[in-house]
Amino acid sequence: MPAGDISQNLCSQKYIREVMGCAGVTFKKGYGQNFLINPSIPKKTADAAAESGAPCVLEIGPGIGALTAELCSRFERVAAVEIDETLIPILNKTLASFNNVTIIKGDFLDIDIKTFSREMFGGRDYAVCANLPYYITTPIIMKLLEAKDPAMVSITLMVQSEVAARLTASPGTSDYGAITAAVSYYGRARRLFNVSPGSFMPVPKVSSAVVSIELYKKGQYPVNPKDEDLMFALIRAAFGQRRKTLLNALTSTSLPKNYGNGVQIKKEMAKTAAESAGIDPSVRGEVLSVAQFAALSDALCDAISHAL
Repeated sequence: MPAGDISQNLCSQKYIREVMGCAGVTFKKGYGQNFLINPSIPKKTADAAAESGAPCVLEIGPGIGALTAELCSRFERVAAVEIDETLIPILNKTLASFNNVTIIKGDFLDIDIKTFSREMFGGRDYAVCANLPYYITTPIIMKLLEAKDPAMVSITLMVQSEVAARLTASPGTSDYGAITAAVSYYGRARRLFNVSPGSFMPVPKVSSAVVSIELYKKGQYPVNPKDEDLMFALIRAAFGQRRKTLLNALTSTSLPKNYGNGVQIKKEMAKTAAESAGIDPSVRGEVLSVAQFAALSDALCDAISHAL
């Protein structure tokens, strides 16, 4: 059966109820399970992931395989990680006609990404694709980004609409936050298309959207801070206390551990560093781009070095 016919079947409410009923499986709220019933969505999502040109793809949370089937028709190799062991027999059945997919039972957050990709894809480039449970979106995104796996070229995610707005926001807007700055450091995020609640079963209470993150290659980041840990510490400080001015936010946070445990940034040092980076210390951190955070952390790094 062609992939399109398989995914069409897997998006049928009748078929979903039937296959889950036969396996004695029910939807699990604890895993944020909402299965797609709009067959155009897995097709469009798989098309977006395939734009990367990578021969392999890692899928997180395949469910009963609607998106997986579309990925199998577009990639040479598919590895899908599913946390719900009761879905594994269903996936083995629904994807039985494909010989290019491996289903792995496990919690993606426990996986060492670089080791996993080497074992599954043999060092070849791969894309990541997922319909993420809303409750665990940010930890998964940060795990993917912080892995810095040179073989990972893009991430295509279906997320809650509000999260999509944050991932693609501009500095100074209400949706701009620490996750936005982090994503813009590692890659270029684009909101591709919206997905209505009626596209799922059970119907969620929120709207969704598909977002693509094209990852920068190692050594080609547009921003290269002297101390990455320090830059992210400044970002967390700025967004952890949004109402405070940049100066007050910085002086109420501690430096990364490599500078000593519990060492706080002194006010004069923070003020001098901000001015040296061409940043008004009285602004709020939420208006700064990741490039400005990098410049600020570089200036602060230099100030700390001179003070030691």
